[in-house]
Amino acid sequence: MKWAIKILFKTLRILLTPFILLWEVATTPKGVVRQQEEQQQVDRQCRHLLLYQFKTCPFCIKVRREICRLSLNIELRDAQKNQKNRADLLQGGGQIKVPCLKITDAQGNSRWMYESSAIIQYLHQRFG
Repeated sequence: MKWAIKILFKTLRILLTPFILLWEVATTPKGVVRQQEEQQQVDRQCRHLLLYQFKTCPFCIKVRREICRLSLNIELRDAQKNQKNRADLLQGGGQIKVPCLKITDAQGNSRWMYESSAIIQYLHQRFG
């Protein structure tokens, strides 16, 4: 019985993935337009941010949409299929849970932020 449930959910995931990704592309908002100098400053600040995510996770999609809305160039790291990224997430953040925003300060100290709502609130406070 347990294997049947696993197969059912795997099949559902395979069937729904293209629709989820298409929905994301169709509903992604346009980004804010900044002066070139201001956008370059934002881009420099974004170099210290990494988003660990799964491509079809609804909460990750929510965060990626806000990243687009705020015109942020944050590096995205796939923690689902890329084993190195998955290991980095586990080692640094302590758990394999996405979305997770890694924030590195000027001294090189890292903070790992989980929960899509907290990440979005942080991005709006910092860049909004």
